[in-house]
Order: sequence, then structure tokens, then C-alpha cells
Amino acid sequence: MHYDVIVIGMGAMGAATLYQLARRGVRVAGLDRHAPPHDQGSSHGDTRITRQAVGEGAAYVPLALNAQRIWRELEAQSGVSLFEACGMLMLSSSQTPTRGHGTADFAGETAALAKRFGIEHRLLDAAQIRQRFPQFGGFGEQAVGYYEPGAGYVRPERCIQVQLQLARQLGATLHPDTPVTGIESLGQGVRVRTAAGSLSADRVIVSAGMWTGRLLGEPFERLLRVCRQQLLWFELDEPERFAPGAPVYILLHGAADTDSCYGFPPLPGENAIKIATEQYLDSSDPDDVDRSVSQADIDALYDAHVAGRLLGVSKRLLKSKVCTYTLTPDFDFIIDAHPELAGVTVVSACSGHGFKHSAGIGEALAMHHCNEPGAVDLSAFALARLAAGRA
Repeated sequence: MHYDVIVIGMGAMGAATLYQLARRGVRVAGLDRHAPPHDQGSSHGDTRITRQAVGEGAAYVPLALNAQRIWRELEAQSGVSLFEACGMLMLSSSQTPTRGHGTADFAGETAALAKRFGIEHRLLDAAQIRQRFPQFGGFGEQAVGYYEPGAGYVRPERCIQVQLQLARQLGATLHPDTPVTGIESLGQGVRVRTAAGSLSADRVIVSAGMWTGRLLGEPFERLLRVCRQQLLWFELDEPERFAPGAPVYILLHGAADTDSCYGFPPLPGENAIKIATEQYLDSSDPDDVDRSVSQADIDALYDAHVAGRLLGVSKRLLKSKVCTYTLTPDFDFIIDAHPELAGVTVVSACSGHGFKHSAGIGEALAMHHCNEPGAVDLSAFALARLAAGRA
């Protein structure tokens, strides 16, 4: 079977791209080694933070804003709740810059971009933080807060499922549980090989997440690292501190990448909060990720990031999950043509901050494919910056 476009990987980026292409009448097929939404990659765990002012850089802001618009459009079409605009508090325990996702002063850059793009936000001092947010503690008078009311969280599994369902209704062909074994450029089109046979298309978009390097080889296998991440849910002793409308949060309490955590308010009907850190030191094999969480890891996260900082939260663990980040050397995305395979576009390696942009990226890719005016400029994510050693 020949298609206009084949999308490899139907997670965050792939599902969004499939939906946006299908709604434009493109003859498109999607393949995935698992059956999305699943818990074997990077797009699971109930919630993902979405921000409007994105401290990772100005190129991301239009994508984040477009994604929030698209979540609302998808909610209207499906009747499924996808996006909760509960606000976000970024709390810095001091005015010392803290690194985040490759940005030297993550909080400062976030505030600067909010001002530049006219995004509603408030800067808070320590007294204002205590008054408005009784769930946070452990900070002194030097603390500063950045509050963004339009931020919140999205439900990743629901987002993927809704977009895949709509894509199928619009004519897309989906092939779950179909690992791709090879990609071959034919000059006029591209062949995709699977254990079940081959498919061809005029163009292929690879959004394979942590399997991207293994599937594509050089230079991606050299540039990309897969890092295992832990997500923990702790039971609340004082749920009244997390009143309805409590924000998502990013807590910055040191200068290093490891001196921070992020988390979510309790979901409706639940008496637990999800909290996580990010680690970039230890790499994992994408086909052999340790899905267990040790008691030592639980204790370390709680003692360093919860005790005294998130008030009314017990040490009783109710649930844990493991996901992965696929990292580039500079923590930015790769969205570009494959340097050697004609007709292949790589859309992956989202370095732990991709889901909030995924709907916007899918729309931009579809608009570029259909030569529609007004598409977001994706040139900031070109592969050449890494090949030139600028990372």
C-alpha cells in the first residue's frame, strides 16, 4: 500500500501529526511498536505540565500557545477533558539562577519571555507566596515566585487516544504493535519495512521517541541519549492545603539541574500528588529500561524535594511509574530532514519538555506538508546546529 505520508511512532508527536494530516485529507498511515497510548515510552503518567512562557527559548512559545488552542478544539470535538488551566507556580528559593533544560537561568528566561510575548503572569515575593499557596514551605525571604494563570496540565494518554481516534475517523490507517525494521529511500518515495511486510509513501515522518537513534543510526545514535525518569505519587495528610484550583509547580532550590523538582495538584477524586525530578547522568538502553523504583530512590526524592517543601504530604507512596527522556546535547528538539534519507523527516528527541508542544508541532508539520501559509517556523530545531558543534 502506498501513502502520501507514513508516520513512525504514534506517541505525543506522532498522534498529533497523524491527526493534523488526516484532517487535511492527506492519505496517511501510522505505525508503532506498541499499542498507544502505552506506558513504555515518554508519554504516560496521567499528567504533563503545559506552560505558555517557555524558559527553554522563544522558538517554543508559539508552539505551546498553539497546542493549548488545539487541546481545547479537541475537547470540543471529543467531549473528553484534556487540559486543566490550573495555573503554575515556579518557586525559586533564592535569586541565584537555576539551570533547566539547557537554560542557564530558567526562571529568569521564563519571566523575560512572558513579558516579551505579552503572556499574563505575576511575580511574587516570599510573603505573597505564603499567603496564596499554603502547600509550599522551606523557603526564606529571598524566595521569588513566577505565577502563570494560563498554565496547567494536560492528560497525555487521553490526548494521544483522542487524536488517534479522530485520525482514524478521518481516514488514517493505524498499525499498532508493528515495529519498524528498516527505512529505505527510493529516490521517488520511501519504503518502510516491518515484520509484517513493507509499506511505501512519498514522505516518512519519524517520531519514534527513544527508539529514534537505534532505528536511524548515525548521526542520531551518537547524538541522542535515553535517560530513565521516575514519577512518584505520595499520599496527602492535609489535603486542604491543595484546594481545588491548586497550581502545578516547579520548585528551584539550587543552581544545578538536580536542585529542582516539579509536580501536580491531586487529580479529582484522588488524595495524592505526583512529583518528579529529572536526571541526565545515567543513560538507558531503550529496549531494557528498568521499570522498578527502589525504596532508596523513593527516600532520596522525598527527603531532598518533599520534606519541608511540600507541606501536608506524607511519605506513603501510592504509585510509581518510570518514563524516559530522549536528550539532545543542547536539550533542544530535532525537527529536520534526515541528512541522508531523502523524503524522511525526523521529529523526535524532545529532551523531556516535548508534550506541551506536541499538538502545535503536529499542526506545523501538517501545514508545512500542505504548503499552508502561516505555519510556525521550525528552523530553530535544525540538525545542523548539532553537526556544527554549537550545542
